[in-house]
Amino acid sequence: MQTSFSPDQLADPHVAESEKILRKCVHCGFCTATCPTYVTLGNELDSPRGRIYLIKDMLENDRPADEEVVTHIDRCLSCLSCMTTCPSGVNYMHLVDHARAHIEKTYRRPPIDRLTRSVLAAVLPHPARFRVALSLARLGRPFAPLFRAMGLKPFAAMLALAPDRVPPKSPSAEPGTRAAAGPRRGRVALLSGCAQPVLKPGINEATIRLLTRLGIEVVLPKGEGCCGALVHHMGREEDALDAARRNVDVWTAEIEGGGLDAIVITASGCGTTIKDYGFMLRLDPVYAQKAARISALAKDVTEYLATLDLPVPDHAPGLTLVYHSACSMQHGQKITRQPKQLLAKAGFVVKDPREGHLCCGSAGTYNILQPEIAAQLRDRKVKNLQATGATLVATGNIGCITQIASAAKMPVVHTVELLDWAYGGPRPEGVAEPGASTLEAAQ
Repeated sequence: MQTSFSPDQLADPHVAESEKILRKCVHCGFCTATCPTYVTLGNELDSPRGRIYLIKDMLENDRPADEEVVTHIDRCLSCLSCMTTCPSGVNYMHLVDHARAHIEKTYRRPPIDRLTRSVLAAVLPHPARFRVALSLARLGRPFAPLFRAMGLKPFAAMLALAPDRVPPKSPSAEPGTRAAAGPRRGRVALLSGCAQPVLKPGINEATIRLLTRLGIEVVLPKGEGCCGALVHHMGREEDALDAARRNVDVWTAEIEGGGLDAIVITASGCGTTIKDYGFMLRLDPVYAQKAARISALAKDVTEYLATLDLPVPDHAPGLTLVYHSACSMQHGQKITRQPKQLLAKAGFVVKDPREGHLCCGSAGTYNILQPEIAAQLRDRKVKNLQATGATLVATGNIGCITQIASAAKMPVVHTVELLDWAYGGPRPEGVAEPGASTLEAAQ
C-alpha cells in the first residue's frame, strides 16, 4: 500500500511503525474471509482491509478520529485471525493498537460509552473490586431487561455474564512460593491474573498442583498485577504501560533472585500481551531491554508443559472433548499443536470444531461493549462445538470459558484442569467420569 506521510509525521516513532505496517498491505482481501465481523456483518469497513483504509486516512491526514472510524474500530475483536491469514505479514495488532490510542486521545465518546469504559478500567483489573462487583451484579440481574430498554446494553451484558455464585477467595492467589514435590526440576513464576482468580480460581489451583507434582517450584511474586491487556485494548496506553512496567519490575527481581525458567500464564489473552511487552516498551530506555527479556520468558502453561518429560497419566479419562483454540492462543501466540497433543497424551479423545479460526465473541471486554455482535459469534461457535458430539469443551482462556459457557449445554473447562485430573489431581467441577450422569458430575 502506498503511503504519503510527511517527514515531520514520520518523526513520531508510533506513526513511523504504523507506516511500515501499512506499506506491507497489498489489498489482497484474504483477511476478509477469516474476519469474524466481516463474516457476520458483510460490511467492508468491518474487515481488516477496510479498517486499514480508515486508519491510513486518519493517520496520514493527522486528524482526530470521527464517529465512522470509531464505530468500525470498536467493532474489531482484535482476534488477529487476519494476521494468521495474511500472506504479506501485516502486523494488524500493532496497527489497530495505535489506532485505538489515537482514538482515545482525539475523540470524545458519548457519556454512556465513557462511563462504561471507565467502570471496566476501574474494576476488572483489580480482583478485590471485581469480586465486590460480581456480588452486587447477582442482586442487579433482574434489572438487566430494564437496562437494555434504557439503552444501557453494556451494563445489561455485564449483569447477564455475572455468575450465579462467586467462588471464595483461593489461597492459590496469595503471593509466595509453592515447593516442588521431590527433586526440583525447574522454577517458574505464575501469573495470578485479575479476572480469572475471581471467576475460576480452580484454574491456577490445578496449575500449581500439576507443576509442583512434576517437580517445578512455582512462585507467585508479591506486587504482580493485571497484565494491562484490558486497558490496552481500550486505547488507554499509559495505563497499559504502567501495568507492564510494574510486572516487569516484579519478574525481573525474581529472575535476579531465585532465577526463572519461565513466566507461566494460564489465560491466553494475557499471554499475548505479555509476549508483546518488548514491543510496547521498546521506546523506554529504562525498560526496553528488561521488557524484552520478560517477553522471551513468557509461556502459556501448555507451551511450558510441552517442554517437560511428562510421565504416564495416573488416570486416563477416555472422554471425548472438543478443543476450542482461543484467538489469543492460535492467532496471537501461534500455539496450535501443544494443547491438543497434551490432552491426547493424557487419554482424552480430542476433536476439532468447524470454523475453529472464528472468535467466540468474548475478546476481553468485547462481549460487554459490543454485546449483539458477541452474541451472534457465541451462538455460531456453540453450534459448531456441539455439532462434534463431544461431552465437554476444553480451552485455555477465561474469557472464552465465560462466553461459551453462557450458552453451551456441556461443561467448558480449562485445558490445565483436565491435565491435572489425568495426572493425579481432582476431577474438574462439572465434568463427569466416563459413563456417569450429568447429575453425578454436578454433585
